Amino acid sequence: MKKVFVTGATGLLGANTVIKLLRYDYTVTALVRKKSSWMGEENENLRLIEGDLFSDISEYLQDVDAVIHIAAETSQDLLHYEDYKKTNYDAAVHLFAQAAAAGAEKFLFVSTANTLGYGSSAVWGSEKAPQIYPFTHSYYAQSKLETENYLLQQNRGTKVVIVNPTFMIGAYDRKPSSGKIIFWTWKKKLVFYPKGGKNFVHAEDAAEGIIKAVEKGKNGEKYLLANENLTYKEFFGKINTITGQAPLMIPIPDAGLAMLGMIGDFLRKLKIKTSLSSPNMKALRINNFYSNRKSSEELGVRYQSVDKAVEDAIRFFERKNNEVKVERQI
Repeated sequence: MKKVFVTGATGLLGANTVIKLLRYDYTVTALVRKKSSWMGEENENLRLIEGDLFSDISEYLQDVDAVIHIAAETSQDLLHYEDYKKTNYDAAVHLFAQAAAAGAEKFLFVSTANTLGYGSSAVWGSEKAPQIYPFTHSYYAQSKLETENYLLQQNRGTKVVIVNPTFMIGAYDRKPSSGKIIFWTWKKKLVFYPKGGKNFVHAEDAAEGIIKAVEKGKNGEKYLLANENLTYKEFFGKINTITGQAPLMIPIPDAGLAMLGMIGDFLRKLKIKTSLSSPNMKALRINNFYSNRKSSEELGVRYQSVDKAVEDAIRFFERKNNEVKVERQI
């Protein structure tokens, strides 16, 4: 039985990963801020410890085969690079140092597909493609890329493997995080959508990819965890079909998104937090497409349809909503 240490266990990807690890008979120690935030079931092979990413966790890393670092700052409204660097770079460096000192065999870092160059409908982005605009101007993506570069220079003792998930959809999206995109069109009569697109992947499959990367990933390699390349119109169409609704769909002009980006840039100069910015609005106007060929062939990851991801996410949101209603009645 293998032993792993996991960060970010209460988030969308972290929860799916820990649940799969337990299903595959791993012994898991998970770092969480609050044990009450864990959404899965109790398990004799799961140990939750409370702390933050800068805690001394060396005692929990003894005899650990791998450290899976998922926790990250993913907000899009923070104003300064340092706001991302502290969590996404400094904490990763701190954790890696403890893992290496404890003799962990492998350190798996969960990054983002946006540290890699995206493609178009004709040629998809891959692990070999260098990062390009607008993500070169994304503080979040830049902090992840800086961490990747650091870790790849430190992989002589403890092996380093990096996975780069695309946009994840699925159950256990507690906040919600990426699942907010479902509420963009769900139960709406009028939907405005950008003309771009992106790659979507089931969070379960991204979790499977992490475990496969722990078991089969090569030292110093990156693996895109990606599935379906869809325009936003196509993705919202899937949600409409699954939920049995037919809202009026209206495209947002590129010029309108560009204007929103400039407004966001101005607000940011005034120190006002907002997810609006020229790079973020540009991201909505491009086809941010990627290939999963490497993870499929080298890791053996088999991907489910995005329809299944949407169905699972909606069922989770409905279940959580029903639980809230019951609690209020009590």
